[in-house]
Amino acid sequence: MIILAATPIGNLGDVSRRLVEALESAPVIAAEDTRTTQRLLAALEIAHRPRLIALHDHNEKERAGELVEIARGQDVLVLSDAGMPTVSDPGYSLVAAAAAAGVRVTAIPGPSAVLTALAVSGLPTDRFTFEGFLPRKAGDRLRTLRSLAVERRTMVFFESPSRIAPSLADMATAFGADRRVVVARELTKKFEEIVRGTAAELADWAEAGVRGEIVVVVEGAAAAQVTFPDAVTQVLELVRGGTRLKDAAGEVSTNTGHSSRELYQAALAVKG
Repeated sequence: MIILAATPIGNLGDVSRRLVEALESAPVIAAEDTRTTQRLLAALEIAHRPRLIALHDHNEKERAGELVEIARGQDVLVLSDAGMPTVSDPGYSLVAAAAAAGVRVTAIPGPSAVLTALAVSGLPTDRFTFEGFLPRKAGDRLRTLRSLAVERRTMVFFESPSRIAPSLADMATAFGADRRVVVARELTKKFEEIVRGTAAELADWAEAGVRGEIVVVVEGAAAAQVTFPDAVTQVLELVRGGTRLKDAAGEVSTNTGHSSRELYQAALAVKG
């Protein structure tokens, strides 16, 4: 079978007993970076030397079929450099291929930068969305953020040190200067830092430079920010983009709090 295993996001002490047992016995490990896996084995003083196969963003689609065939006869342990495979890391194509082929997929749960940042943020955790990394280009990034301006769920992003300052500035532009934002830096590591404030305040803070691995947690939009007519306009824009009217009404309802049925009927009336 395919076994997805979460590895520490910073603190080696977060390694679970199940992960150690898997590392000690796995015949094959598919790793995002085989060198990182070798260092993990050394740090845990594991003498077992499994077959290591590189599985990364550039080869996953080609390598997935091979790994699925291997998994028909022996277990394949899948590791990313940190956290859970498939979450903004390689693994999705492999799992999809395994599911299509009827090969069992299971997981060894463990550390997650997304959930850790969300938990310590102090922002609502009952409903949230993970948005991964924002686009590199400034125009694409701002367009993406503007499309999320009415998202009512708490949002979680990954960002690099080189782009965190402009990304926070764009969040202040797209979401409003007063939107609450939390930057979680170097989670579980010695120099862990949690910085809370408004989008504008954190944009100013980041101008001095921010190092390390970064997760950004952003407060969702208030329902009152989107009027019903504006929500109907959003539905019609989605429909013009190719989304079915029923699906568009449901999506906008989720983001704004307006009734899906009422949005559907209003948009249908406008369309004629």
